[in-house]
Amino acid sequence: MAKKKNQETRTKLEEINDSLSGFEQKLEQHKNVIFWAVAAVLIIALLIWAYMQFVAKPNLEKANNELAKADTELIMKQDSVAALKAYEKIAKNYSNDAANVAKLKAATILYAQGENKKALAYLEDYSPKGKVVAPGSQSLLGDCYVNAKQYDKAIAAYDNGIKLAEDNRTLVPMLMLKKANVLHFQKKYNDELAIYKELENNYYGPGALDAKIEQAKALGAK
Repeated sequence: MAKKKNQETRTKLEEINDSLSGFEQKLEQHKNVIFWAVAAVLIIALLIWAYMQFVAKPNLEKANNELAKADTELIMKQDSVAALKAYEKIAKNYSNDAANVAKLKAATILYAQGENKKALAYLEDYSPKGKVVAPGSQSLLGDCYVNAKQYDKAIAAYDNGIKLAEDNRTLVPMLMLKKANVLHFQKKYNDELAIYKELENNYYGPGALDAKIEQAKALGAK
């Protein structure tokens, strides 16, 4: 009986050894492929590190310095023309966070100057960031779409702004009112009325928007 158990144990050990031997053979056969795969990963990691250290960081620092100078032109010297030129140069020459900020600032100046199409181009290329700036950028984007008579896109921008504003009790109602105005223009009075009721329930209190509610109802809202 003991002899049988020893045979079984030896057989299992032999199977394990055979498996290990097979794995070693496969490893030997493919060691060049594995080596080059690992080497490729290490090379890529090194290139990324080198890019961040010697290209991305210096570029960001340089772009931030240029951005600060442009801000000085706008705020201290009140020269929107020079500031706009600087912002546009940064937006064109860089592809980092400073360039992203420059796009929004350029768009803001262009919108104020009545250059809606140019402002819209920058805003569509802008990546919203920040709990206040992000929803503000979407508000401006929506306004540009309204001026361009792209009303569905305007509503989408306001909706995105509302989402980004989270529970901000100043920005959310402002964006909701803008959305309601577009819906009114589109004659979607039921949707408009729903916004006014939500604003009264969650932000302004009963009676705050009675005039707008009655107007929407007079136009057929239920």
